[in-house]
Amino acid sequence: MPSPPLVPDLEPIDDAHLYKMTLGDPALEREVLLLFTAQAASLMALLASWPPDAAALAHTLKGSARAIGAFGVADAAAAVEDALSRNDDAAEPLMVLEAAVEHVRAVIDARAKPAGSGF
Repeated sequence: MPSPPLVPDLEPIDDAHLYKMTLGDPALEREVLLLFTAQAASLMALLASWPPDAAALAHTLKGSARAIGAFGVADAAAAVEDALSRNDDAAEPLMVLEAAVEHVRAVIDARAKPAGSGF
């Protein structure tokens, strides 16, 4: 039986949701996406050291991801949060979260390029 993919088969960012949340303002969209990438990088670096507040950090990332429509990241962050809340091993859910965050960050980085960007 094949293993499931590390990153769920979802669009990395739900563009309709992001459009709604940013009121269709391309500058605001760009700003929130870039803020998300910075916050996600910071939170992932903290999570890698398994701090005592790791569940809260995963919860924060889950909320931020939902706000921009990165529902795959949100689901992966929820899995980490749930595992930690149950005192289960969260190593595998963290690997899934890392892959999901990197996928979304790559999409955002591609959109942020000046020529022909989605912004």
